[in-house]
Amino acid sequence: MALYAIGDLHLSLGVKNKSMEIFGPAWENYVDRVGYALDDFTADDVLILDGDLSWGMTLQQAEADFRFLNQFPCQKWLVKGNHDYWWNTVSKMRAFFDEKGFENFDFIHNNCAFYENYALCGTRGWFLEEDPRNIKVLNREIQRLDTSCKAAGERDIICFLHYPPLYQGYSCKEILDKLREYHVKKCFYGHLHGPSIQRRLEGVIDGIDFALISADYLRFVPKKICD
Repeated sequence: MALYAIGDLHLSLGVKNKSMEIFGPAWENYVDRVGYALDDFTADDVLILDGDLSWGMTLQQAEADFRFLNQFPCQKWLVKGNHDYWWNTVSKMRAFFDEKGFENFDFIHNNCAFYENYALCGTRGWFLEEDPRNIKVLNREIQRLDTSCKAAGERDIICFLHYPPLYQGYSCKEILDKLREYHVKKCFYGHLHGPSIQRRLEGVIDGIDFALISADYLRFVPKKICD
C-alpha cells in the first residue's frame, strides 16, 4: 500500500489529433509508458491525478481515457486542471462513472481525501497566465483550498495543486499564505512542461516541501509520496 501522484497525463484516446507526441521524443509512446508504470499498482494503492487528465471536451469524449485508467485497480483521486474541460459537477461526474462501470474514481474538489494519518487536499490553484485582474477567480480558488484544508481536521495535510504556487520569477502570495495558515508541509504541483520545467522550484521553501509532478518531468512514472 502506497500513495502516488502524477499530473498532466493529457490523454487523448477519444479525440483525434491531440496526442502529446507532437511535442517531441519526451512524449514518445507516453500512453504505453503510463500503462507500464501502473501495471504493478494494486487495489490498496492510492493515485492522485493532479489535473489535465484528458483532452476530451466532454465526459463522453474523455470516456476512453477513463476506461484506460480504469483497468488499473488503485484508488484514483482527481484534481481539476486548466485543460480539463470535461469537468462537470461532482454529482454528474460520479453518476457518469457509475453508469460506465468505472470504479475507484473520486474527486478532490471542495473536500479532502484521507490516506493513513494524512489528509489529501487541493484545488486547481492560480497562475500568472490567468488574468491578474480576475479577483473573482482567484478568490474562488482560495476558498476551495480553504474548504479542502478545513475538512482535514487535525490530520497533517498533503496538498495537491495543478498550477504551481511558485516558480522562478513568480509566486502566488494568496495561495502560499493559505498553505502556511494550515501548516502544510508538502505541496505537489503540475502544469510545467518542456522548457518551463527549468523554472520549477522544489525542496523546502519557508517550511513547505514543494515538488513538481507533471508527467513528462516524471517520465510518466507516478511519484511515490509515502507508504
